[in-house]
Amino acid sequence: MIDTHCHLEMSPFDGEADAVVQRAHDAGVHKMITIGSSPQSIEEAVALTGRYPSVYAAIGIHPHDARLFTPEIYRQIRDLSSNEKVVAIGETGLDYHYKHSPVDIQREVFIRHIALAKETNLPVVIHSREASDDVVSIIKGEGVSSGVLHCFSGDEKMAEAVMASGLYISISGTVTFKNSAALRAVVRTIPDDYLLVETDAPYLAPTPNRGKRNEPAYVTLTARAVAEIRGVSYEDIDRITTLNANRLFGLEPARPANGQITYKIRNSLYLNITNRCTNVCTFCVRYQTDFVKGHNLRLSREPSDAEIIESIGNPAVFDEVVFCGYGEPLMRLDTVINVSRYIKTHGGRVRINTNGLGCLIHKRDILPELSGLVDVISISLNAQDASTYQRLSHPPFEGAYEAVLKFIAGAKDCIPEVTATVVDAPGVDVEKCRQIAAALGATFRLRHLDVVG
Repeated sequence: MIDTHCHLEMSPFDGEADAVVQRAHDAGVHKMITIGSSPQSIEEAVALTGRYPSVYAAIGIHPHDARLFTPEIYRQIRDLSSNEKVVAIGETGLDYHYKHSPVDIQREVFIRHIALAKETNLPVVIHSREASDDVVSIIKGEGVSSGVLHCFSGDEKMAEAVMASGLYISISGTVTFKNSAALRAVVRTIPDDYLLVETDAPYLAPTPNRGKRNEPAYVTLTARAVAEIRGVSYEDIDRITTLNANRLFGLEPARPANGQITYKIRNSLYLNITNRCTNVCTFCVRYQTDFVKGHNLRLSREPSDAEIIESIGNPAVFDEVVFCGYGEPLMRLDTVINVSRYIKTHGGRVRINTNGLGCLIHKRDILPELSGLVDVISISLNAQDASTYQRLSHPPFEGAYEAVLKFIAGAKDCIPEVTATVVDAPGVDVEKCRQIAAALGATFRLRHLDVVG
């Protein structure tokens, strides 16, 4: 876990930094980014990075103090940014709640920080309070493409706008407060690849510590709340946000070295046995990123049956074992059968996620070969008619859509649970697809565009 925004250089931590950092480590927080945000604190923030290997710094002038910004401070920030443990410029931005500095000066200083971030090739840490429209306008006008909206308090519209520019969204302990329903709604919608967590310590301690001094160890409480809101495990949020923080701030390692054969989400184990697929679906995540829920799925080679089985271990400890990686698992039908037999004989439950073209791929009805080995099969219906399916999925076969329908209908005779799925992509008639699934004897599940795992 990484606390991407705290203020260890502030006076509430005087004389206690050793203990605070140790408590963070004990809680599983292995990196912290302390934010020097005033003329007095930027040197102190950088000094802390020399005392603690796990502490990094961002340096800038908070919008409250924008009126104090001078050419000398600009040069000071620029010079300090050459330190290898300075990983960002900021926090900077706009705060129209208190307006401790005049609005026009805040805007000018925000733009100066952006210029400095570009000059130093560092991301920018942005503060926004009651200033969403102007913050978004400056981000777009200045071409900001690397940075984070820290302690996010905006709405979904603002989140979408800043993510469209490539910026991350960081969630603080406010998400645990009773009056944060609107923020929790935003947290549900942020794609994995844009999510970070922070404390903003010593401020905004999460429940049950609200009102007390916050500290980096408490970022784990925020992460647990985010996990609950998003319906995933704490380990999933730890892995996702750690990967994102490493990527944004240039920390090491920025990514897992090799594609994973197995990967856990919640208490399901997923099997990534191939990156090959017959289709080229316009919405497929594998054309956008190598990662799902923080797991690298880009294989350098296809694993053997023995390697897959070894990687599974005891299948009975998982809710289910799912054939679902970056390709179509039924392209490796023999492997699916062999590995499923191992899973079933060792007390596991098997699910296959497939595009439904297995019979066309192997030029025979393969469903009877899966009988007794597969508990659940999830089949990508994708569209309400052949022309829409062709436009979205680009299959290499004639009659592919009709083959998917036949596969869904036939699956219920061989596999106990059959689900037809669609993604709410443009042009998909969800209700018509729901009716088709029911007519074929399958349950129906709607998947959301750009939401995986």
